[in-house]
Amino acid sequence: MTAETGPYTDAMPELPEVEALVNDLRGRLADRAIVRVDVAAFSALKTFDPPLSALTGTLVEDVARHGKFLDITASGLHLVIHLSRAGWLRWRDTVPAAPPRPSNKSPLAARIVLDDDSGMDITEAGTQKRLAIYVVRDVQEVPGVARLGPDPLADEFTIGVLEQILRDAGRAQLKGVLRSQSTIAGIGNAYSDELLHAARMSPFKPAVTVAESPEELRTLYDAIRGVLSDAVARSSGLAAAELKSEKKSNLAVHGRAGLPCPVCGDTVREVSFADSSLQYCPTCQTGGKPLADRRLSRLLK
Repeated sequence: MTAETGPYTDAMPELPEVEALVNDLRGRLADRAIVRVDVAAFSALKTFDPPLSALTGTLVEDVARHGKFLDITASGLHLVIHLSRAGWLRWRDTVPAAPPRPSNKSPLAARIVLDDDSGMDITEAGTQKRLAIYVVRDVQEVPGVARLGPDPLADEFTIGVLEQILRDAGRAQLKGVLRSQSTIAGIGNAYSDELLHAARMSPFKPAVTVAESPEELRTLYDAIRGVLSDAVARSSGLAAAELKSEKKSNLAVHGRAGLPCPVCGDTVREVSFADSSLQYCPTCQTGGKPLADRRLSRLLK
């Protein structure tokens, strides 16, 4: 994370990007004292007990990740941050002396001030304010953390665990199962597209059919672990300003509708929803057949 880096606005930060932030912040914040935490967007603060002032004078002990949640542990308290779709972090070698003023025009949501006048801005671009900040004594007090499924890169996430998840999901579409944070933690819209492309599976494939095929189950499991592990490895050590371009430049299908698939050369297609979309390769994933895009179909009538 470099000084004065801008916000990440291309897509919601997912497991690999949050993991990179954790590794960077762990080195920057370990054994540092928090002077104060200033809030500029009061809607971002989701808790009131303990108050933000309880962090004053605390010593940072660790930085961890729970799915897409950042967890800064300071003297036994947890400052938990969910960056949502348009949130990001901006490191400052020197923070302004005056606390930030609330402003609807500023992307600044909160600022952490450290004992040498350096610090970190928590920002959110756009008008849809979904970034969330929590101060809790136990990280499980954060509802989103308490509901998280297993981490796909943890040793405990075995092929047997994935099989049970897919069986429990029944005929639910595979894309939705992979994106559900209460099912598997940390996979979002972009990496679910990517790992399904790597596994050569349709996003609309019923989950249980994969569980019932040992070959397909192994293929999907290897794709989950491989795609995410590779992304984490590429992101490791990068400054925050570089993470956005690194992610985008290594995507095979997500965000690449209309471009050639890097594997087979077919045109990457898109299915649009109310507030999101998915991308896939027909040749690699759906036997050459385009998936129905209901929103596009309505526009053509």
